[in-house]
Amino acid sequence: MSRVVASFAELEAEFNAYVGSIGYATMVTVDSRNRPRTRILIPVWENVDGQPRGWLATYRTPVKAAHLARNPHTSFSYWKPGNNSVAVEAVAEWVDDVDVKSHVWRLYRNTSPRGAGYDLGAFWRSPSDPKLHVLRLEPWRIQVIRGADLRSRIWRSLPLSSDQARNGDLPQDRAVADDS
Repeated sequence: MSRVVASFAELEAEFNAYVGSIGYATMVTVDSRNRPRTRILIPVWENVDGQPRGWLATYRTPVKAAHLARNPHTSFSYWKPGNNSVAVEAVAEWVDDVDVKSHVWRLYRNTSPRGAGYDLGAFWRSPSDPKLHVLRLEPWRIQVIRGADLRSRIWRSLPLSSDQARNGDLPQDRAVADDS
């Protein structure tokens, strides 16, 4: 049975523990024919004014860029033996600002949450490397499932348009009932 929580804080510790111990997530996008496409990546997460925000340091491949240009909604799934899992539904947007890339570089270096992240220097020279691209992930639904008893908790916000996410225009009351 799933229980909807009113604030991200109610499941944040468990979210951080699971994401930090699992590390790798399956990212799903959809193509122009609405077929899903997956890839394994390592996003990092932070709490910004009580709301979750994710970041993904990645290459801007033609397939990923085309999928997100057509539909910026994406899913990330974390799972490990024992069945602890996290599902994140988010709106993704490319961010090219070097200050933001520097912030994301630090989140990866410091691992956020603890255990998630890696040394971006293994793939890119610095935050200003033109091959480094960053996706901002604005979650609108997060589900955390504890494997021991399959307890499920869901946080959900109002969906954000790309313009709202980019401008930081967040609705006052983001938590709403889950429709799953």
